Amino acid sequence: MGGSGPGPASQPTTESGLTHRQILVVFSGLMLGMLLAALDQTIVATALPTIVGDLHGLNRLSWVVTAYLLTSTASAPLYGKISDLYGRKRVFQGAILIFLAGSVLSGLAQSMNQLVAFRAIQGLGAGGLIVLATTIIGDIVSPRERGRYQGYFGAVFGLASVAGPLLGGFLVEGPGWRWIFYVNLPIGAVALVVTSVVLKDSIRRRAHRIDFGGAGLMVAGVSALLLVTVWAGNQYPWSSPTIIGLAGAGIGLIVAFLVRERHAAEPILPLRLFRNRVFSVASAMGFIVGVGMFGAIIFLPVYLQLVNGVSPTVSGLLLIPLVVGLFVASIGSGQIISRVGRYKIFPILGTALMALGLWLLSHLGVHTSHVMASLYMLVLGVGIGGVMQVLVLATQNAVDYTDLGVATSLATFFRSLGGAFGTSIFGAILTSRLTHLLPQLLPPGTPAKSVQVALTGSPAALAKLSPAAHSGAVTAFVRSLHTVFTVGVPFALAAFVLACLLPEIQLRRAVTTDQQVPAAESVEAADTVGVS
Repeated sequence: MGGSGPGPASQPTTESGLTHRQILVVFSGLMLGMLLAALDQTIVATALPTIVGDLHGLNRLSWVVTAYLLTSTASAPLYGKISDLYGRKRVFQGAILIFLAGSVLSGLAQSMNQLVAFRAIQGLGAGGLIVLATTIIGDIVSPRERGRYQGYFGAVFGLASVAGPLLGGFLVEGPGWRWIFYVNLPIGAVALVVTSVVLKDSIRRRAHRIDFGGAGLMVAGVSALLLVTVWAGNQYPWSSPTIIGLAGAGIGLIVAFLVRERHAAEPILPLRLFRNRVFSVASAMGFIVGVGMFGAIIFLPVYLQLVNGVSPTVSGLLLIPLVVGLFVASIGSGQIISRVGRYKIFPILGTALMALGLWLLSHLGVHTSHVMASLYMLVLGVGIGGVMQVLVLATQNAVDYTDLGVATSLATFFRSLGGAFGTSIFGAILTSRLTHLLPQLLPPGTPAKSVQVALTGSPAALAKLSPAAHSGAVTAFVRSLHTVFTVGVPFALAAFVLACLLPEIQLRRAVTTDQQVPAAESVEAADTVGVS
């Protein structure tokens, strides 16, 4: 243990040289940071109908989520690179501070435009919280052992998925929706204190060149393409100059980004990694899984509140089956992988269950019982839990240790990028189908536009409609949601095909590819662990 002091000799150590207790000390800080990002996603999902009803920005509903995903996606590769150069601890704490600043500003927002902008700032911080927590574990735990420890990250997401909707519902019905952002402040303060105590940087500065120009090209290109998915067929015809121009600009900017990355001294997206088949297949899977997962799940709380007429708090409780499935599959798969050293079967089974779960959810109706809906969500949750952490583990195991930070950040990048596109695409599909169905299902003389505003605005506004208009609106929403979940099924099936093609490499028992374990030397007797 390189002078760790008395004690470790009497405790069983992992192959990386750290005791289980020492690793859990590191986890205490990392999981608090990750809890911030995970909790924020689930709290906002439950409160969205109320937020939109208060700030009156129906056409920007999906962007409250998309802006967060876009900036967290774009910043993820930068965090991986910057932490490789400056050290994990200080960059991780910087991400916490950025996230907290965005939280305060989001709580103070007076319009949907302001909220979208401040959510983008939150996303800048969130991109580092998830990426760096996973990367730091890669610094101190070997791939063979990492399965069971990363299962704890799945537990954090599970806890956040249960606590988020419940806490969000309580805050919306109590002090108000703005507190779903303010609640991050005490958690963030504790995370800063804990990480200051348990993490210790031991880095050597070296010359560096970070590709901020490439990051700008990527953000601009992805933003243009996301605008196409949101506006096309709704605000502008597909053949309009606006949509054609945005599509052309988006494609051109992405091509320019790839050309720049090929020649950049410190690229945020090293194209050479795509020569690694595990990395390329896992990245494609992550993108597709993100499309189906984020794009479909965001509408479940809305369905429960608008169709079943439950409160935000109760809608959070009704999502527990999905969380239980994710929690059990994530922890269970991690434990089994650590024992057997093999992982491929889990993404194969997980993507198959995702496809089945989305297909089952496409049958949700106005009169679907809570028991059946819970069963559908349980299947989807088990599928997601068997895929998410395993893809990160496979990627980390397949690349050289010097690429650990950037490879981990890119694994998160592609999943988040898929989520951003999925949220926009499925939001556009829902809006388009509502526009088509409402005139057919509403009583004669009922203005479809005002009903659509009430339907996707807030449950309180929907409750004010006449019984006939309410029935037609809910039926239109359910039929539109059928299309959303049905479109998600092919994405899950495509991920299943890729899972079958994913190469399986025996998991290493050492942290680094050269069998060295430098992280062990940074653990001191006081359980202050150094990460670089």
